[in-house]
Amino acid sequence: MSKNGFQVMDSDMHVIEPADLWQRYMEPAFQGRVTGLTRVERDLGVALDGENLSSSRMPTPQALEGLRRERESQNEKYRDGDENGWDAHSQVRAMDQEGIDVAVLYPSRALFTLAYDGMDPKLAAAIGRAYNDWMYEFCQDYPERLYGAGHIAPHDVDTAVAETRRCVEDLKFKAIFLRPNIVNGVSWHDSYYDPLWEACESLGIPVGFHEGGRPPHIAQVGDREFSTSMLHHTCSHSMGMMLASVSFCGGGILERFPKLKVAFLEGNCSWVPWLLWRMDEHQEWKGYEHPDLTKKPSEYFKRQCYVSVECDETPSKYADDAGYGLNVVFSTDYPHPDSKYPHAVDSFFKLDLKDETRRNFLWNNCARLYDID
Repeated sequence: MSKNGFQVMDSDMHVIEPADLWQRYMEPAFQGRVTGLTRVERDLGVALDGENLSSSRMPTPQALEGLRRERESQNEKYRDGDENGWDAHSQVRAMDQEGIDVAVLYPSRALFTLAYDGMDPKLAAAIGRAYNDWMYEFCQDYPERLYGAGHIAPHDVDTAVAETRRCVEDLKFKAIFLRPNIVNGVSWHDSYYDPLWEACESLGIPVGFHEGGRPPHIAQVGDREFSTSMLHHTCSHSMGMMLASVSFCGGGILERFPKLKVAFLEGNCSWVPWLLWRMDEHQEWKGYEHPDLTKKPSEYFKRQCYVSVECDETPSKYADDAGYGLNVVFSTDYPHPDSKYPHAVDSFFKLDLKDETRRNFLWNNCARLYDID
């Protein structure tokens, strides 16, 4: 399959996990502590030890009618998935409709199960293992088209390393993922996480960072400033990825692990030229604070980092013009509310990009990131 003569890989396609995933896949010692919620249509909330952790905070009263209309529109747009339990067959039919050859799958509901300060590390790890077991089974009907990304709990680094190894060696996943929100106050460039980055480097598996909605117990960019989703979501995803990229490119991780691959997903790509220019400038000014860096932050990024483009991201051409054309990967964000499905790929072809750039964004860069032929 191809679209307009181009192979297409979705670097960040989402699944909708069943509400009873953790009831069915959780290890006996943790049964009942994590449950999916189904309070409203397409609700993605989770209950952890009896406390509801919804996928977003309560909307303002004036937003309720707009939210109702949005849900009605989503229900129609994603009717096939809804009516078929969001199974692998409906996932692939959606890919066929878009013209997508291969997809690497990230969660929806599971985005709201980890990244909480103070979680029981054993419970957090068990949540990740249960999701990964389910994801492995989900991919089995289409092993040449669907690839999983492993859900890793960062609360205990040794356990995270063990699960990363299992994801690669036993489950054959193509990435692991983390939210960019730091846990328990430990920055990603703290040496505490070095065993995890070392494991990913040695196993040849990339780390994919991915934000999620607006859960009430995870600190995000914009929390203190904004009460509405329009304003908060404008900042949270892109700026969350900026913070993570500063840790990796300026905090020394990519100096210590020169073969580690990192992807910053669902946060746009157009910010990359400006932020990396600013990081380079600050290294020139204050580099004595980080004498371990032997390269410019922009050089680390070009060597080891990837960032996803929205299908209608008009300023994305500036990332290519600034020399980051080999660092951008395509994503539809199916089946989330802001996805342009079923016209995401068509929308991408309307961007003012050269064919060589399109080919890199749609396939070559994705294939290099995930090591998929």
